[in-house]
Amino acid sequence: MDAASDRQAANIVLLDVRGMCGFADYFVICAGDSPRQLNAIEDAIEKTLRSEGAAAVHREGSADSGWVLLDYGDVIIHVFSAEEREFYNLDGFWRNAKTILSVQ
Repeated sequence: MDAASDRQAANIVLLDVRGMCGFADYFVICAGDSPRQLNAIEDAIEKTLRSEGAAAVHREGSADSGWVLLDYGDVIIHVFSAEEREFYNLDGFWRNAKTILSVQ
């Protein structure tokens, strides 16, 4: 969360989806204003987690598409443009999940 916040990610949310989701325990959802910022957020997250010994199992999307998914097994990180975040509405889809942390 700090890595995303350090790159000025907007509306960062950590959701506990245990018991609601069979493929992950937590979702991190955040947004950036431009492809360049999405790349910076993604790079900062990957660098921080790599320094802690974690490597992404899978990744999808690109900053140019407005959505990047980083799969760390039990934690899935979504980095969206504002438009894509609104379109996919993961916050609404997982509205019954417990919010662990929210940084506006």
